[in-house]
Amino acid sequence: AVPLSARERRLAARVREAAARDTALRILVALDQRELHVLRANDTLLVAPVGIGRDAMLVWEGKIWHFATPRGIRTVREKATDPVWTPPDWHYVEVARSEGLKLRRLQRGKPVPLASGDLLEVRANVAGLVRTSGVFDTLAEQEELIFGDTLFIPPIGTRNRQIRGVLGRFKFDLGDGYLFHGTPDTSSIGNAATHGCLRLHDADLAWLHANVPVGTKVYIH
Repeated sequence: AVPLSARERRLAARVREAAARDTALRILVALDQRELHVLRANDTLLVAPVGIGRDAMLVWEGKIWHFATPRGIRTVREKATDPVWTPPDWHYVEVARSEGLKLRRLQRGKPVPLASGDLLEVRANVAGLVRTSGVFDTLAEQEELIFGDTLFIPPIGTRNRQIRGVLGRFKFDLGDGYLFHGTPDTSSIGNAATHGCLRLHDADLAWLHANVPVGTKVYIH
């Protein structure tokens, strides 16, 4: 584990103290132990392993992403079943770099000519190819838009910017883009492997979904 700064140690101590004073139903996440605890008063109701942020940096077009799970006090804002993931820009940056591809945004109202003679275009809420015959063929919604040496980033709101199954069966919104959620990569649970969210097994998330209401405090230290 990366040693904590003095500021991080002070913050973690304040979060632990606040959690100890709270007697209501609450969630504690110990980042060092990579564990989640659900407590009511002094009773422990659930202990579960969690995957946490991997503490890495990514830079693209002047934007910097820091993939860490921040310490602090949050609240369960929303719960969802069978959630759909809208990939942030960093997802496409990572895919492009891993595959050695160029990266370009696909914009509504701006068709892109392809080497095949087709046009890559967004119509309504889906990307597709306008064939030389004029026919518009929609593209598969669960696949990346790769043509030639370029990966295209689909616009927010299109079906091509939605991926099912990545977040598991349940999602809990903690605000600022941070979530409790599931994952098909269960080997990442218990490790520093995420982009900042907290990953749990579906069985533990099912318990949380049944027993933890919206508004519950989450103490991350």
